[in-house]
Order: sequence, then C-alpha cells, then structure tokens
Amino acid sequence: MSAAFSVRRATPQDEAGVSELLLASYPGSMRTAYDQATLEAALPLITRANPALLSSGTYYIAVDDDDLAVGCGGWSRELPGGCEVTPELAHIRHFATHPEWLRRGIGRELYRRCEEDARSFGVRRFECQASLNAEGFYVALGFRAVRRIELRIGPGPMLPCILMERAI
Repeated sequence: MSAAFSVRRATPQDEAGVSELLLASYPGSMRTAYDQATLEAALPLITRANPALLSSGTYYIAVDDDDLAVGCGGWSRELPGGCEVTPELAHIRHFATHPEWLRRGIGRELYRRCEEDARSFGVRRFECQASLNAEGFYVALGFRAVRRIELRIGPGPMLPCILMERAI
C-alpha cells in the first residue's frame, strides 16, 4: 500500500466509496465511546454517505493511488439536519479516515481544505457536532469544546456528542 493520497471534491458518484469508508471507520472508532445498543441504532444511519453533502461542492474525499476512498469530510453553511444559516458560521461534517490510513495527515489535510474554502465564502467560525471519540482529533485542530449535546439519529436513542467550535 502506498502512503500517497490526494484530496478532491466529492461527487454523487463517490457515494459507494464514501459509504464503504464510513462503514470501515466508524464501528471501530466509536466502540471506545458508545455502548452496543447506541451503536446498533446509530451505525446503520451514519455509515451511509449523505447525498446532499456529496452534491454540495464543500465535501471532500481523500483517495489513494488506486482512487479508493481513504478519508472524507467537509463543511456546510446549514446546520446539520436543518436549513438554518448563521452569517460567518459553517459546520464541519461527516469526517472519517480508513483505519489502515490513520495518522498520515489525511484528516488534517481534509480540514485544511475545508478551512481554506470556507474562508473564501466569508466564514469566520466553524462548529462541529463531534462524536465523543472524535474530540481529541478536533482539539488537535484547534477546536474547543463548548458543551455536551445529544443528537437524534433516526428513531433510536440519542447520540451523546460534543459541540465544538473554532475561529478560522
């Protein structure tokens, strides 16, 4: 396996690859922070690529030399799960790195791309509804925890998360 990767804008044609990546990443990484019942309810919903994000022009995919998805993530002006927009604010969305590609700078490069593009649209602050297991990643990027929140992910139990923010 090569250590090389590149980042490009995701498209609707990346749906299968992003879903495979999310399915490879989230169950293992989230197991450290959530109980089995919560994971059983949430994982079938959060391990599917979001078609709206794939079509947004603000969602990115990191691919290896064979064009296989090894990382993904993006941002939106709209609050996740809604259509509320706040001036100068954007939301970090649906980041993941394939377990075999961790600690190679993929997440940081995806974030850098998000920040660069968001600034060009007048964004001055990011918020992130981070899963409990992802808090350390976002802290390393300069985010700070604001408060604990609970997200409704489909009909199952609430998913404890952390609202995080960062000036850009």
